[in-house]
Amino acid sequence: MKELIKRAFITACAGYSSDRVVADPELNKAFLAECRRLGLELPPSELNKSLLNLRKSGRLHATRARRTSFRDQSDYVFASEIAMRYLERRDNVTLDDVLCDPKLAEEFDELAARIAPGYSPLRYRWAAFSLRKNRRLRPEPLAVAIDPERVDQFKVSNMKVDRVPDSQGLYIFFEGKKYLYIGESGNLRKRIRKHLEFSDNRGLAHWLWEHGTSGLFLEIQIFAPSVSTRTRKAMELELIRSRSPEFNISGMARREQHL
Repeated sequence: MKELIKRAFITACAGYSSDRVVADPELNKAFLAECRRLGLELPPSELNKSLLNLRKSGRLHATRARRTSFRDQSDYVFASEIAMRYLERRDNVTLDDVLCDPKLAEEFDELAARIAPGYSPLRYRWAAFSLRKNRRLRPEPLAVAIDPERVDQFKVSNMKVDRVPDSQGLYIFFEGKKYLYIGESGNLRKRIRKHLEFSDNRGLAHWLWEHGTSGLFLEIQIFAPSVSTRTRKAMELELIRSRSPEFNISGMARREQHL
């Protein structure tokens, strides 16, 4: 099977790398079609993962690839990070899981486009590969250990606070190119309503006063009643460390260092 996958890749890759073949919808369609022609009937996600595994094992080392880069990546890379982190927490999946599965990859594209519209699926996906290469998509160990019961994402201007569960969990405010604030609460609905009416975080309150909610998004991670307050607070601190939100203490300290 490995030799057939390699043959399919060489036929379909147009000189690009295996990562590009997986990330590029057109090249991936050609690769999967060639796999079918050669008699490989595995699901697309398994064929794509097998291709990436060939590259990781050095079986594609001799294949010289054309370079892929996009100058405007800084304009949407944050959207790729948010979309990937959301799916990671919701479904307990890796970047390879997402981009190798056509349905998950399409959902990733839609999530990223909602945050930073106007770019192609290839750009969003390639930005995610770049994040991992630069070690900006490292797993958050405690977050991996504690699975939420549910993960939801909202555009705040369209959200009804009464529909936010009154359960315990974490919440993340973000907009266009940055995380704004990460918090935890024993009652998410009550806490989110407080922030939107008049946040007790001065930085977030000023941002809301200046910008409103038109570009604001909210992610909530709902935990089971059995998760302790101590664990919830530990997860909050881990997310603050790994994502550096603008208006948490660490983000404020980072800005002051550059003044």
